[in-house]
Amino acid sequence: MKVPEIKTIFSFSVFGFSIPITETVAVSWAVMLILTAASVILTRRLKTVPKGPQVFLETGVEFLNKFSQNRFGRFSKYLAPYIGSLFLFLITANIIGVLTPFEVKAFGREFVPPFTIRPPTTDINVTAALAIISIALVLVCGLAARGLGGWCRNLLRPVPLMLPFNIMEYGTRLLSLSLRLFGNILGGFVLMHLIEGLFPIGLPMIFSLYFDFFDGAIQAVIFVFLTSLYISEAVKIHD
Repeated sequence: MKVPEIKTIFSFSVFGFSIPITETVAVSWAVMLILTAASVILTRRLKTVPKGPQVFLETGVEFLNKFSQNRFGRFSKYLAPYIGSLFLFLITANIIGVLTPFEVKAFGREFVPPFTIRPPTTDINVTAALAIISIALVLVCGLAARGLGGWCRNLLRPVPLMLPFNIMEYGTRLLSLSLRLFGNILGGFVLMHLIEGLFPIGLPMIFSLYFDFFDGAIQAVIFVFLTSLYISEAVKIHD
């Protein structure tokens, strides 16, 4: 079974430049809409004594604040919203593909789904953009925590000969973040399409629990954890 390519839904021109709106962009908008609607619904009627969904919501926010405080110190109030938003976006984007109806061929009949929801993280442009934002935060927070002089001295640790390798590390981290997420989600996406083509009934739902839900959640956790680790190292002062 052929894995669907990323299609351009429509395009428009701005100052003579054609801007395509691809499936990736449309699904990313849908993910943001889902998260925005969920935020509005869950925070619409907050009570002094929490109960129901508010209990889980406040538990999650409290865990995020403590995690950020332990990792980022005085930068936690700025970074906690980013880390929380990044995790929610990634886990939703990774598993949104389960909403796609799968093709079925049985008893001489065939059902072809009218649409395919491709996770945005199967597009290298999305994972690279998120990785660039994360590495940019590493640089900004490192400069803010150490100052220009301290940041430059840190590039010479543990010995001055490490300077080119410490500079290269920013590039390798950027590639690692973007390619790891992209490769794992795309791999799961391709495997699910192969399974649906070979065994259209029964097995796709079973394997979806791993490739869509479990693997999608694990990759979101890994990306957020590595981002937090890199920023934490950047703001930690040794002098």
